[in-house]
Amino acid sequence: MPRDHPPAKSLRVLISPPDPALAVLLGLQPDIDVVPSLYSRPQVALADSVEAAAALLAEDPDCRVLVMTGSAHPGLLDAALAAGAAGLVLRDVPVEDLARSLRDASMGETVIDPALRP
Repeated sequence: MPRDHPPAKSLRVLISPPDPALAVLLGLQPDIDVVPSLYSRPQVALADSVEAAAALLAEDPDCRVLVMTGSAHPGLLDAALAAGAAGLVLRDVPVEDLARSLRDASMGETVIDPALRP
């Protein structure tokens, strides 16, 4: 008798610093696997600052990094992109929107939350 199996998760995401609640929410997405460290070779990472994004990229230049922020201050978008980040997203968006941003970043797109565009 055939069994229904959940789809294999394929997009490895790192959250830096770890955020257990966000990890659970993202882990509920059928195609996202939240990994514990860069040793797990994430394809995309969420960083809480431009400095954290730069540090992640120094360790793994192939990882696409999105900077998560509560609000944008002048120059944040430019600083994030200059540091090599793949974009800037809001921390408090619905998890489905954040998951879409992660997927887009993994495909090479620059992701900027519309509320943060100049």
